[in-house]
Amino acid sequence: MSKTTNKFSPEVRARAVRMVLDHEGDHSSRWASIVSVAEKIGCVPQTLFEWVKKAEVNSGKRAGVTTDMADKMKALERENRELRQANEILRKASAYFAQAELDRPFKR
Repeated sequence: MSKTTNKFSPEVRARAVRMVLDHEGDHSSRWASIVSVAEKIGCVPQTLFEWVKKAEVNSGKRAGVTTDMADKMKALERENRELRQANEILRKASAYFAQAELDRPFKR
């Protein structure tokens, strides 16, 4: 989970990215387009640049891990961590009960 709050809604982000891609030809470079749009929506150009990169990754135009894949990996890592903790608890409980069984006096 992000440590910062998201100032911009997903709709605003998507529109800003679309504006950058649509008006890229009107500027001397992609960065110039990003700076222009960033000023209009009130964000830092680097932030908008990251949104554009992520949109390109998600659409397959750029190499990288998509948002869906990153979310799935995060969920699997969380599940893996929880399963490891459960296994550790079960291992310790098993050892405890095995030791208790050994410590019990033998009855005939």
